Amino acid sequence: MENTFWLNRWETNQIAFHETDIHPMLTRHWSDLQIDPGATVFTPLCGKSNDLLWIRERGHEVVGVELSAIAASAFFSENMLEAIRSDHGPFKSYSASGYHIFCGDYFDLDRKNTGKIGAVYDRAALIALTPQQRIDYVAHLSTLLDPGAKILLVTVCYDTNEITPPPFIVDRHEIEALYGALYSIEYLSTSPALIKDKPGEEIVYRMEKR
Repeated sequence: MENTFWLNRWETNQIAFHETDIHPMLTRHWSDLQIDPGATVFTPLCGKSNDLLWIRERGHEVVGVELSAIAASAFFSENMLEAIRSDHGPFKSYSASGYHIFCGDYFDLDRKNTGKIGAVYDRAALIALTPQQRIDYVAHLSTLLDPGAKILLVTVCYDTNEITPPPFIVDRHEIEALYGALYSIEYLSTSPALIKDKPGEEIVYRMEKR
Protein backbone atom coordinates (compact mmCIF):
# COMPACT_ATOMS: atom_id res chain seq x y z
CA MET A 1 0.00 0.00 0.00
CA GLU A 2 1.12 3.57 -0.60
CA ASN A 3 2.35 5.59 2.37
CA THR A 4 -0.52 8.03 1.88
CA PHE A 5 -3.03 5.22 2.53
CA TRP A 6 -1.70 4.58 6.04
CA LEU A 7 -1.11 8.25 6.84
CA ASN A 8 -4.72 8.97 5.92
CA ARG A 9 -5.92 6.16 8.18
CA TRP A 10 -4.23 7.78 11.16
CA GLU A 11 -5.29 11.28 10.19
CA THR A 12 -8.95 10.21 9.95
CA ASN A 13 -8.74 7.86 12.96
CA GLN A 14 -9.63 4.80 10.85
CA ILE A 15 -7.43 2.55 12.96
CA ALA A 16 -9.50 -0.56 13.56
CA PHE A 17 -6.24 -2.47 12.99
CA HIS A 18 -4.92 -1.04 16.29
CA GLU A 19 -5.36 -3.51 19.14
CA THR A 20 -5.53 -2.25 22.71
CA ASP A 21 -4.78 -5.67 24.23
CA ILE A 22 -1.38 -7.34 24.16
CA HIS A 23 -1.39 -9.71 21.22
CA PRO A 24 -1.89 -13.30 22.46
CA MET A 25 0.58 -14.73 19.93
CA LEU A 26 3.27 -12.46 21.34
CA THR A 27 2.81 -13.69 24.90
CA ARG A 28 2.39 -17.30 23.77
CA HIS A 29 5.47 -17.51 21.57
CA TRP A 30 7.93 -14.92 22.83
CA SER A 31 9.92 -17.50 24.78
CA ASP A 32 10.33 -19.53 21.56
CA LEU A 33 12.70 -16.86 20.25
CA GLN A 34 15.24 -17.58 23.02
CA ILE A 35 16.89 -14.18 22.75
CA ASP A 36 19.31 -12.58 25.20
CA PRO A 37 17.60 -10.65 28.04
CA GLY A 38 19.15 -7.32 27.02
CA ALA A 39 18.72 -7.69 23.26
CA THR A 40 17.23 -4.83 21.25
CA VAL A 41 13.88 -5.70 19.67
CA PHE A 42 12.86 -4.06 16.39
CA THR A 43 9.16 -3.52 15.67
CA PRO A 44 8.55 -2.40 12.07
CA LEU A 45 5.39 -0.40 11.30
CA CYS A 46 4.72 -0.35 15.02
CA GLY A 47 1.89 2.19 15.18
CA LYS A 48 1.08 2.86 18.83
CA SER A 49 0.93 -0.83 19.71
CA ASN A 50 0.80 -1.74 23.38
CA ASP A 51 2.84 -4.82 22.47
CA LEU A 52 5.84 -2.51 22.78
CA LEU A 53 5.07 -2.09 26.49
CA TRP A 54 5.03 -5.84 27.03
CA ILE A 55 8.35 -6.32 25.23
CA ARG A 56 9.95 -3.48 27.21
CA GLU A 57 8.72 -5.07 30.45
CA ARG A 58 10.79 -8.14 29.52
CA GLY A 59 13.89 -5.92 29.78
CA HIS A 60 14.49 -5.22 26.08
CA GLU A 61 15.29 -1.95 24.37
CA VAL A 62 12.51 -1.34 21.83
CA VAL A 63 13.20 0.26 18.46
CA GLY A 64 10.26 0.94 16.17
CA VAL A 65 9.65 2.63 12.86
CA GLU A 66 6.32 4.21 12.01
CA LEU A 67 5.13 6.43 9.16
CA SER A 68 2.63 8.47 11.13
CA ALA A 69 3.73 11.10 13.63
CA ILE A 70 0.21 10.88 15.05
CA ALA A 71 0.77 7.23 15.94
CA ALA A 72 4.29 7.70 17.27
CA SER A 73 3.35 10.65 19.44
CA ALA A 74 0.20 8.90 20.70
CA PHE A 75 2.18 5.89 21.92
CA PHE A 76 4.13 8.06 24.33
CA SER A 77 1.32 10.38 25.40
CA GLU A 78 -1.21 7.58 25.98
CA ASN A 79 1.32 5.71 28.12
CA MET A 80 2.36 8.82 30.04
CA LEU A 81 5.92 8.68 28.75
CA GLU A 82 7.68 11.98 28.22
CA ALA A 83 9.37 11.62 24.84
CA ILE A 84 12.45 13.47 23.69
CA ARG A 85 12.03 14.49 20.04
CA SER A 86 15.03 14.89 17.76
CA ASP A 87 16.02 14.74 14.10
CA HIS A 88 17.90 11.74 12.69
CA GLY A 89 18.44 12.26 8.97
CA PRO A 90 15.07 11.73 7.28
CA PHE A 91 13.44 10.75 10.59
CA LYS A 92 11.89 12.47 13.54
CA SER A 93 12.71 10.29 16.52
CA TYR A 94 10.80 9.89 19.77
CA SER A 95 12.71 8.41 22.70
CA ALA A 96 11.89 7.66 26.34
CA SER A 97 12.80 5.00 28.90
CA GLY A 98 14.11 2.34 26.52
CA TYR A 99 11.74 3.13 23.64
CA HIS A 100 12.96 4.65 20.37
CA ILE A 101 10.45 5.20 17.57
CA PHE A 102 11.65 6.61 14.25
CA CYS A 103 8.92 8.44 12.39
CA GLY A 104 9.38 8.10 8.65
CA ASP A 105 9.73 5.59 5.83
CA TYR A 106 10.92 2.12 6.83
CA PHE A 107 13.04 1.93 3.67
CA ASP A 108 15.13 4.90 4.83
CA LEU A 109 16.14 3.08 8.02
CA ASP A 110 19.71 1.84 8.43
CA ARG A 111 21.93 0.39 11.14
CA LYS A 112 22.97 3.85 12.31
CA ASN A 113 19.37 4.25 13.44
CA THR A 114 18.64 0.82 14.83
CA GLY A 115 21.96 -0.30 16.28
CA LYS A 116 22.41 -4.04 16.72
CA ILE A 117 19.05 -5.83 16.57
CA GLY A 118 18.64 -9.04 18.51
CA ALA A 119 15.08 -9.81 17.44
CA VAL A 120 12.25 -8.57 15.23
CA TYR A 121 8.60 -8.68 16.21
CA ASP A 122 6.47 -8.44 13.05
CA ARG A 123 2.76 -8.64 13.73
CA ALA A 124 1.55 -6.00 11.31
CA ALA A 125 4.28 -5.08 8.83
CA LEU A 126 4.61 -7.88 6.27
CA ILE A 127 0.84 -8.39 6.04
CA ALA A 128 0.29 -4.67 5.43
CA LEU A 129 2.29 -4.73 2.20
CA THR A 130 1.57 -5.66 -1.41
CA PRO A 131 3.47 -8.57 -3.02
CA GLN A 132 6.25 -6.43 -4.51
CA GLN A 133 6.53 -4.38 -1.35
CA ARG A 134 6.93 -7.59 0.63
CA ILE A 135 9.94 -8.57 -1.48
CA ASP A 136 11.50 -5.15 -0.92
CA TYR A 137 10.61 -5.20 2.79
CA VAL A 138 12.36 -8.51 3.46
CA ALA A 139 15.40 -7.51 1.41
CA HIS A 140 15.76 -4.29 3.38
CA LEU A 141 15.20 -6.04 6.70
CA SER A 142 18.13 -8.33 5.93
CA THR A 143 20.41 -5.30 5.64
CA LEU A 144 19.56 -4.40 9.24
CA LEU A 145 20.17 -7.82 10.78
CA ASP A 146 23.29 -9.79 11.67
CA PRO A 147 23.44 -13.59 11.58
CA GLY A 148 21.75 -14.97 14.67
CA ALA A 149 19.02 -12.32 14.79
CA LYS A 150 15.57 -13.85 15.41
CA ILE A 151 12.16 -12.97 13.97
CA LEU A 152 8.71 -13.65 15.41
CA LEU A 153 6.35 -13.28 12.46
CA VAL A 154 2.54 -13.32 12.59
CA THR A 155 0.58 -13.73 9.35
CA VAL A 156 -3.13 -14.12 8.62
CA CYS A 157 -5.45 -16.29 6.58
CA TYR A 158 -9.12 -15.66 5.83
CA ASP A 159 -11.95 -16.18 3.38
CA THR A 160 -11.26 -13.76 0.53
CA ASN A 161 -14.99 -13.66 -0.23
CA GLU A 162 -15.55 -12.15 3.21
CA ILE A 163 -12.52 -9.89 3.69
CA THR A 164 -10.52 -7.61 1.42
CA PRO A 165 -6.93 -6.62 2.18
CA PRO A 166 -5.12 -5.18 3.96
CA PRO A 167 -4.13 -7.23 5.84
CA PHE A 168 -2.83 -9.44 3.06
CA ILE A 169 -2.66 -13.22 3.13
CA VAL A 170 0.95 -14.43 3.03
CA ASP A 171 1.00 -18.21 2.76
CA ARG A 172 3.77 -20.65 3.68
CA HIS A 173 5.06 -20.92 0.13
CA GLU A 174 5.57 -17.17 -0.01
CA ILE A 175 7.24 -17.18 3.42
CA GLU A 176 9.72 -19.74 2.10
CA ALA A 177 10.28 -17.72 -1.06
CA LEU A 178 10.81 -14.48 0.85
CA TYR A 179 12.96 -15.72 3.72
CA GLY A 180 14.26 -19.16 2.82
CA ALA A 181 17.57 -18.11 1.27
CA LEU A 182 18.86 -16.28 4.34
CA TYR A 183 16.83 -17.58 7.28
CA SER A 184 15.91 -20.81 8.96
CA ILE A 185 12.11 -20.97 9.22
CA GLU A 186 10.13 -22.78 11.90
CA TYR A 187 6.34 -22.94 11.84
CA LEU A 188 4.99 -22.50 15.38
CA SER A 189 1.19 -22.43 15.39
CA THR A 190 -2.13 -21.64 13.74
CA SER A 191 -4.92 -20.18 15.87
CA PRO A 192 -8.46 -18.91 15.21
CA ALA A 193 -8.64 -15.11 15.13
CA LEU A 194 -10.97 -12.32 14.12
CA ILE A 195 -9.76 -10.48 11.04
CA LYS A 196 -11.77 -7.29 10.50
CA ASP A 197 -14.38 -8.82 12.80
CA LYS A 198 -14.66 -11.90 10.57
CA PRO A 199 -13.44 -15.44 11.35
CA GLY A 200 -9.92 -16.15 10.21
CA GLU A 201 -6.61 -17.53 11.41
CA GLU A 202 -3.25 -16.24 12.59
CA ILE A 203 -0.14 -18.20 11.71
CA VAL A 204 3.10 -17.75 13.63
CA TYR A 205 6.68 -18.43 12.51
CA ARG A 206 10.04 -18.26 14.19
CA MET A 207 13.01 -17.41 11.98
CA GLU A 208 16.72 -16.95 12.51
CA LYS A 209 19.13 -15.28 10.13
CA ARG A 210 21.93 -17.57 9.04
